[in-house]
Amino acid sequence: MDLPQHGYRATKPRARAAPPTADSVLFEDTSSAGPAMNSQGYYTSGYNMEGTSNDMQGGAGMNNLFTDPMANAAMMYGSSLANQGKDMVNKEISRFMSMNKLKYFFAVDTRYVLKKLMILMFPYTHQDWEVRYHRDTPLPPRQDVNAPDLYIPTMAFITYILLAGMALGIQKRFSPEVLGLCASTALVWIIIEVLVMLLSLYLLTIHSDLSTFDLLAYSGYKYVGMIFTVMCGLLFGSDGYFVALAWSSCALMFFIVRSLKMKILPSLSSDSMGMGSSAKPQLRLYVTAATAIFQPIIIYWLTSHLVR
Repeated sequence: MDLPQHGYRATKPRARAAPPTADSVLFEDTSSAGPAMNSQGYYTSGYNMEGTSNDMQGGAGMNNLFTDPMANAAMMYGSSLANQGKDMVNKEISRFMSMNKLKYFFAVDTRYVLKKLMILMFPYTHQDWEVRYHRDTPLPPRQDVNAPDLYIPTMAFITYILLAGMALGIQKRFSPEVLGLCASTALVWIIIEVLVMLLSLYLLTIHSDLSTFDLLAYSGYKYVGMIFTVMCGLLFGSDGYFVALAWSSCALMFFIVRSLKMKILPSLSSDSMGMGSSAKPQLRLYVTAATAIFQPIIIYWLTSHLVR
């Protein structure tokens, strides 16, 4: 039966909501359940007292380790052994290469370098060849022009390699392999020369104050004459090469004899008081002369192939 509408809007009847099921319970009873992890992997309001107690026990164990006198003694003993090993390694390294000694051979200035180059090329006018000392310590090269250095041999070696590359390039024979062979040959020759000198001094029981760095310096001075020889060969041909070779060889031999005479032959009178007084000075003289004569051979061997 239709009811009359007296200003009221007809409404659609609403459906009654279904009773809540077990899956859609808004609050869950957790009074009897222990702490659990939810679906996102986080802990609920419960606190893991067992894990905290384990962490506290681990921290206490570490504190006990550091406060244990036996552990402290073991750590101190281990550190002392490490320091002793470090000192032994440094001592063995300093036997073969001392940084203080190496710095001594590079203590040069411009004035020393110019004077030393003049002595190497014109040694005949130099009068005083004695190395000066201060409290049993030789003066550095910047204070004594007769002191050996490694700056000039190092720079001369690098210059020789560059000049060899230029000479090979002019002759259309340049290649990295040939330049590397030239550099390695020059380096090997000087190493062999120093080793032969050390072995000769040892086998002949010749006592001198020559160190390995001293021998390396005196052997490296030949690169100055080699540079002069190659430049003259490039500028003036083969004739200029042989003239420069003769001049630089004679100058270097004179320089080596006068320099090593103050090192290997310091006092012949002291040997005359011991056994073998006639042999010792002769052996020292032979070593000095052989070292000087060997220089022109190396110069010719290392420079002849650069000038054609």
